[in-house]
Amino acid sequence: MSRLASWLGVLVLCLALLWLLAPVLAPFVIAAVLAYVLHPLVLRLEGWGRGRLPRTLAVVLVEALALLAMVGLLLLLVPVVWREWPLIKQQLPLVLDRLDASLRPWLAQWGVEVSLDLGEIKTQLKDYLTANREDWLAPLLSSLKLGGSVALAVAGYAVLVPVALFFMLHDWTRMVRLCVELVPPRLRSRFDSFMLDCDTVLGEYLRGQLLVMLALAVFYAVGLSLFGLDLALPIGVFTGLAVFVPYLGFGLGLVLALLAGLLQFSPGHAFLMVAVVYGLGQLLESFVLTPRLVGERIGLHPLSVILALMAFGQLLGFVGVLIALPASAVLLVALRRLREQYLQSQLYSSNDPGTHHP
Repeated sequence: MSRLASWLGVLVLCLALLWLLAPVLAPFVIAAVLAYVLHPLVLRLEGWGRGRLPRTLAVVLVEALALLAMVGLLLLLVPVVWREWPLIKQQLPLVLDRLDASLRPWLAQWGVEVSLDLGEIKTQLKDYLTANREDWLAPLLSSLKLGGSVALAVAGYAVLVPVALFFMLHDWTRMVRLCVELVPPRLRSRFDSFMLDCDTVLGEYLRGQLLVMLALAVFYAVGLSLFGLDLALPIGVFTGLAVFVPYLGFGLGLVLALLAGLLQFSPGHAFLMVAVVYGLGQLLESFVLTPRLVGERIGLHPLSVILALMAFGQLLGFVGVLIALPASAVLLVALRRLREQYLQSQLYSSNDPGTHHP
C-alpha cells in the first residue's frame, strides 16, 4: 500500500508541475515531438556515412531539411498572395456587388427579405486597401502594442523550438537512457517491451498520416483543377499537407479556395466548387483515409478512430484532436497489455466456488 501511495504521489506531483509550467514547457514539448520523429533520420544518415559523418553534422542536415520542408509549405501561399492581392484591390467591389445580387434573390426564395447596402462597406474596404503607409502606420503600431505579448511568444517559439530541437536530436540517445534508468530494475523488461510496442505503433501512425496528407493533396489539387481554378495546384497541395493540423489547415485552405474562386468565377460557381471539393474531401478524410490508412495501421477499428477524435476533442478541444490518434495508439498498447495480464490472472482462471466439483 505504501508503494502504491508513493507512486500516486509522484504522479500527482508530475501532473501538477506540468500544469503549472505548461506555458514554459510548450516549445520544449514541440521540440521533443519533432526530435522523436526526426531522430531515426539522424541515425540513418550516420549509417550512410559509415560512421565517418559526425553526429553534429547529421543533426544540422536533418534539422535544416525539416525547416526547409516547413518553409516550403508556407511558400505554397506565395503565388496565391502574389496573384490575388492586386485582384482583391481591383475586383472586391465587383465581388460584393455579385454577392449582393446573388444572395438577395436566394434569401427571398426562403422568405427572408433583407436589404444589403454594401456601398459603405465597399468604400471603407477600398480606402483601406489603397491607403498610404502613413495612414495605416498609426493603427498598426497601436495593434502591435496590444498584441506585443503574442508577437513575443511567436518569436520565442521561432527561436526556442529550433535550438531545443538541435540539442534533443544531438543527445536523444543519452536522454532516453537517463529516463530508462529511472525505471525500477524489476520493471525494466516490461517497460522496455511496452515502449517498443508504443514505438512501433507510433511509427505506423506517422507513416499512415503521411499517406493521408499526400492523398488529400492530390485530391484537392485535382478537384479544384476540374472546376477550372487557376491556383488549384498551390491551394490544393497546401490544404492536403496542412491537414496534419486539424481544422486549422482545412479551414485556411477552404478560405483561400473560396477567395480565389470569388475573384475568378461567379459567386455561385465559387461556392459550388468549395462545397463539392471540400465537402467530399472532409468526408474522404474522416470516413475513408484516416480510418483505413491510419486506424488499421495502428490496430484501431474505423469506428474507434472516429470515437477517439470526438472524445479527445470534447475533453481537450483543439489539442485533444491533435493528439487523439497517437494517444489512442499508446492507450491501445496499454489496453492490450492489461488484457493479457487479465487473461493470465487468477481472477480470470479461477473456478467458481459454487460450481466446483472435487
